[in-house]
Amino acid sequence: MKMGNYSIFVGTVGQGLNISSDSGDTWTKIRNPMPSESNIRALRTYPDNPHRVLAGSDGLGLFRTEDNGLTWDSVDSPFSDLQVWSVAVDPGNPDTIFAGTRPEGFRSRDGGKSWDKLDMGVNMDCPIGTPRTTNIIVDPRDSRTVWAGIEVDGMYKSLDGGDSWLHLPDLGPDPFHGDIHGMALRTGDNPAFYCTSPFGIATSNDEGESWDYHYFPKFSEADARSYCRGMVIKADDPSTMFVGNGDFIPGVTGAVQVTRDGGQSWEKADLPVEPNSVVYWLANNPEMPNVIAAASLFGYVYVSEDGGNSWSKLQKEFGEIRALAVTPN
Repeated sequence: MKMGNYSIFVGTVGQGLNISSDSGDTWTKIRNPMPSESNIRALRTYPDNPHRVLAGSDGLGLFRTEDNGLTWDSVDSPFSDLQVWSVAVDPGNPDTIFAGTRPEGFRSRDGGKSWDKLDMGVNMDCPIGTPRTTNIIVDPRDSRTVWAGIEVDGMYKSLDGGDSWLHLPDLGPDPFHGDIHGMALRTGDNPAFYCTSPFGIATSNDEGESWDYHYFPKFSEADARSYCRGMVIKADDPSTMFVGNGDFIPGVTGAVQVTRDGGQSWEKADLPVEPNSVVYWLANNPEMPNVIAAASLFGYVYVSEDGGNSWSKLQKEFGEIRALAVTPN
């Protein structure tokens, strides 16, 4: 039974952006300025204000709300003809925004009034066509360090705020080891960087110079591998992480994999209804770290209000989900 007082944002392919301001009981479809049948692939809350949220679209650029999703404005940008796959906000200076596009990305230093194109040097000879920048993280330890994950071209890192980029060592022998789906950075006494791919979750303890892979169990012996997509680190406990998992993409079943010891051991979350596809994305918010949301690619939304110990499935189902966010009311 849900008890919290929070909002859930669901970005879809073909059903636009849907928002519940009552923890998932009732829903509103946003119709202006983003069309109700648009594709929303990226959602990002501001680190200094959880009621400010950015949404990235296919071919419509960026949108922003200042009031927890009640009203939205278009953010002028030079990439409104591209797919936006990821959005990041500098935790040290929220006027600095990054948008990961297909391909490469853009940076604004003035809250979205003007933009610079990021010349990352991504390999355009990609097995899936034009590569996608699926994740960008501005390092909270030093905002000059920016991390980017490419589908399919591995990890890139900037040490000068995005002006120039380094291609980090390969995550594994197969090109699809570097098919980056999710990313997270653990700070503190034992920092680590994490990436997910079709193979599993990769960990680097040396700032991206080397990687160790963890491979989750296959759902069936006939599966090529155990596929992974999004991931989050619990905001108040860096030893607790959640990974979206499934048999393949889009898949016919999935799971939320959970670790509470920094990745040394994993177990499947006890979801009340078996996912109908890979668990594609997850969301958490520092303002309410015990609320975890997860979504299957084909429209199921799950919520935990006790840090992942127990889960409920929302009654509302969607078509194809690509992005999630949770915010306090």
